[in-house]
Amino acid sequence: MLLPMRFLPIFLSLLFASFVHAAPIEAPEETGQPMISIPGIQHVQDVSRAVSTHATELISTAMGFLGVPYHRGGTSAVTGFDCSGFVKTVYQDTLGLVLPRVAAQQAANTEKVAGNDLQPGDLVFFNTMRRAFSHVGIYIGDGKFVHAPRSGAEVRIESLSESYWKKRFNGARRVLALDDAPATSALRVNDPVVR
Repeated sequence: MLLPMRFLPIFLSLLFASFVHAAPIEAPEETGQPMISIPGIQHVQDVSRAVSTHATELISTAMGFLGVPYHRGGTSAVTGFDCSGFVKTVYQDTLGLVLPRVAAQQAANTEKVAGNDLQPGDLVFFNTMRRAFSHVGIYIGDGKFVHAPRSGAEVRIESLSESYWKKRFNGARRVLALDDAPATSALRVNDPVVR
């Protein structure tokens, strides 16, 4: 039976509607597949997860040292820490990265980060001795950082918004520890030293 031409648009719309209302295909979230596959997005998501995991590990290690006394030149929980020794130890124990020993060298060998782009695990620097980058701590999120402050004190958490730290803030730096991130002067413990 042939349909008159005037019924063709109605027939086609009914045919299309039957496809639209047909049983749905399994939803992407049910199959575990991404809804849209864009080249490079999965890599970005993987890197993001790795950074987040590293930051969590760094913060956990740093918090494990809360209460350790300040000791000038110190680089261990047994003898105590100074600020840069604390940072160096946290990064080495957690990620196997060897940072320079002095705060100013740590600043010079890491990537500059805008203050509004701070992420947990970033280094925060202060001018506490009338020279730039004379003190360093590790940003833990929510405007707070952990550090080894001074003689007679212990590793503790402080707020970047406290007037003392706010006035002396020199900036933030990021240690790029991922294999596919741009290289910094931080070395993995097992990396060969190039002279």
